[in-house]
Amino acid sequence: MSFKSDIQIAREANKKPIQEIGAKLGMTSDDLLPYGHDKAKVSQRFIDSVQGNKTGKLILVTAINPTPAGEGKTTTTVGLGDGLNAIGKKAAICIREASLGPCFGMKGGAAGGGYAQVVPMEEMNLHFTGDFHAITSAHNLLAAMIDNHIYWGNELQIDERRVVWRRVMDMNDRALRDIVTSLGGVTNGFPRQTGFDITVASEVMAILCLATSLTDLQKRLGDIIVAYRRDKTPIYARDIKADGAMTVLLKDAMQPNLVQTLENNPAFVHGGPFANIAHGCNSVIATTTALKTADYVVTEAGFGADLGAEKFMNIKCRKAGLAPDCVVLVATVRAMKMNGGVAKADLGAENVAAVQEGCANLGRHIANLKSFGVPVVVAINHFAGDSEAEVQAVGDYVETQGSEAILCKHWAEGSKGTIELATRVAEIADSGASQFAPLYKDDLPLFDKIERIAKRIYRADEVLADQKVRNQLKEWEEAGYGNLPICMAKTQYSFTTDPTRRGAPTGHSVPVREVRLSAGAGFVVVICGEIMTMPGLPRVPSAEAIMLNDLGQIEGLF
Repeated sequence: MSFKSDIQIAREANKKPIQEIGAKLGMTSDDLLPYGHDKAKVSQRFIDSVQGNKTGKLILVTAINPTPAGEGKTTTTVGLGDGLNAIGKKAAICIREASLGPCFGMKGGAAGGGYAQVVPMEEMNLHFTGDFHAITSAHNLLAAMIDNHIYWGNELQIDERRVVWRRVMDMNDRALRDIVTSLGGVTNGFPRQTGFDITVASEVMAILCLATSLTDLQKRLGDIIVAYRRDKTPIYARDIKADGAMTVLLKDAMQPNLVQTLENNPAFVHGGPFANIAHGCNSVIATTTALKTADYVVTEAGFGADLGAEKFMNIKCRKAGLAPDCVVLVATVRAMKMNGGVAKADLGAENVAAVQEGCANLGRHIANLKSFGVPVVVAINHFAGDSEAEVQAVGDYVETQGSEAILCKHWAEGSKGTIELATRVAEIADSGASQFAPLYKDDLPLFDKIERIAKRIYRADEVLADQKVRNQLKEWEEAGYGNLPICMAKTQYSFTTDPTRRGAPTGHSVPVREVRLSAGAGFVVVICGEIMTMPGLPRVPSAEAIMLNDLGQIEGLF
């Protein structure tokens, strides 16, 4: 077993030219727009050409609530994709692009780990093909055009107190959460309070990930509500005449990126909304293209199944007409121990009782996922210190929940460590056992949709929302937005809105602080508890350890 760092392993990868990877999915050199030798964008012409193909099987990888012990969702996604190819299946993976915020903050990158990674790891975790920069630019162009419209006479009669379009940047910077712009006198415009969100929370990011074509993209961008008049009628991005230029900036970003795993299997990496403050799934265009070119597609949804998987089912699948054939729920023995009350420093010692105690969190996620009508397999992501008795305890518990658990060693062994999981997942996906249905129908009132998620998924007793929030939801329903799905913005660490409450708590309430209408993306964002749409850096950010070594290579990324 190797204990090399992720970046060392990635640097030693035996990468193949990206044209060879594309050829596995039927792409010619003309179908790819290369960014160097090891990454490329897939042309719209190729995407259009495969629409008549048979649709492959869709496998969703999700996880328990994240803990400091680590779960390994992306690593498992990559390992399962490699495992399916290793048993002779034609498989591709679809994951999200990495945000610079977590890379330089606390969470790290988004390319997997150990011997189950996507490469080139450094580029993927940094600027990659520039998609996030394009999204940031398009978003902020709209912001600049709104302020410019007001400055030059405000023909649309925008109420400056009701400009709802904030600015974004792809960095954790708490100082920008709430700011005042246009100070300094008449020539700088009219001062007003606003703020920044992180790029991955931008509605433009969500739109890029849900749009099916450039035409659809421009329509959705035009549908963004940016402000209101004094009579509360909405102002759209198309009223500002920003949708055309925004589409131009996003023209290349709209095309999915193709890269490869360490085992030279195809991986689509495209889009990157967070799952705690956005909808947490990679792009529809990447997923649907993969499904038309591979027999099995392994994708992931961010954070725990209460956030990412719920949004995958209720937003992405609903909007794109998708249905998962199997769900893989990732858990670790270490995380079970933490949910059972063990401190991070004590995770090395065997503690079967704590594992059993912590399994309640896993059990709730299994039940929630099954409520969507989809078969669930638990992947126990193996750590070197896990004892056989602890692994057995997880397996025994999962059996009592009417599911099955499979030990996976992809981090250390690559595809060899996921052969059993891949074989079983392929069997389930091929069986046609999935009877997928979303949690709620389109015509359910907006507040009732919020309550259904809170009560059925979080097991809350009630949703707390003041009259202002309820009135806002009613106004949106009257304006024709009542059929939209809900995107909950909530801490990823707990079923509750309190990040310190692990396990499977009951008897709690979900306080709604604010609601935001994402009319272009096509959902209502519900901000709960203390969740922030612009994160801050931790006391010791990862950025402090990231540097170039004497050979000019990047060190410290993980």
